[in-house]
Amino acid sequence: MTRILTACLSAAALLTLATLPKPALAAGERDDFKVCWSIYVGWIPWQYGDAQGIVDKWADKYDISIDVVQINDYIESINQYTAGQYDGCTMTNMDALTIPAAGGVDSTALIVGDFSDGNDGVVLKDNTDLADIEGQNVNLVELSVSHYLLARALESVGLSERDVTVVNTSDADLVAAYQTDDVTSVVTWNPLLSTLTAQPGANLVFDSSKIPGEIIDLMVVNTDTLEANPKLGKALVGAWYEIMDLMQGDGDQAKQARAAMGEIAGTDRAGFEAQLDATRMFYDAGEAVSFVNSPDLNTTMQRVAEFSFEHGLLGDGAPDAGFVGVQTPSGVYGSEGNVQLRFDPTYMKMAADGDL
Repeated sequence: MTRILTACLSAAALLTLATLPKPALAAGERDDFKVCWSIYVGWIPWQYGDAQGIVDKWADKYDISIDVVQINDYIESINQYTAGQYDGCTMTNMDALTIPAAGGVDSTALIVGDFSDGNDGVVLKDNTDLADIEGQNVNLVELSVSHYLLARALESVGLSERDVTVVNTSDADLVAAYQTDDVTSVVTWNPLLSTLTAQPGANLVFDSSKIPGEIIDLMVVNTDTLEANPKLGKALVGAWYEIMDLMQGDGDQAKQARAAMGEIAGTDRAGFEAQLDATRMFYDAGEAVSFVNSPDLNTTMQRVAEFSFEHGLLGDGAPDAGFVGVQTPSGVYGSEGNVQLRFDPTYMKMAADGDL
């Protein structure tokens, strides 16, 4: 799982975009589309569905083609989507706000696939109480969802970031860092989290199950492209929920599907299922629709926006946390004149109602 947000890509979005190739994909009605994804338990089903011909089947139904592309670098995938190289991309709600939306690319959360329900956590060495983190150095990937999780964890025990020292550490270095005497606190995600909690003296004192529904994993598409090409939304959503039907349950077909996804993830079926256990997958489209329709989503996005603003992730010109408007069925948080991120359950409801 590599869901990393870097300051240079968020606070200087315009500079970043200027260095990228000009958009290869034009708005308007089209027949050919490209979406990208990166390795994470909630996004691996896209690769499986592509390999099994499920995406092609649904694309053919609507007389279009959809190229599903894996990009190894998560941030690079969002970067390329923001630059117009892809019509859709997998990303978290926080990154959708702080990269494409903050960069002026109107984006729609087409599919709300899951939320982290224990995949992200705070680990203390030799301390069993979260409050013991006060005064400690905390190693994590700065300005990532781990940083957001830390802020929420501290809030739960009456502390703030002023009470700790954040030490920016690459995800590739976190396990090795934890094994040194100087590192006493780490915040990370699976599979790194599972590796750390298996170490002697390691205690998981807070995880994302304590803030359910706040770290959300999405398939985001360009709003203009979706509006001009509703067939893209129908095909992607139809394919997604067929994959969801295939991978859930205890039948042989479901086990084979999860085993194949485990191989894609670099593990096996047991390893992949362990990650699924810490992920609240919305296998049923109706559940995803209910989640998006809940006013809790507005509250979550306000928290995310406030964290992002406080850390300079909405850009140097953002005057407040509401600078970028976020639209949900419950209303708009932030600027109604600058809505750049939309949670639209329309196509998921079609799936729930059997109308695709």
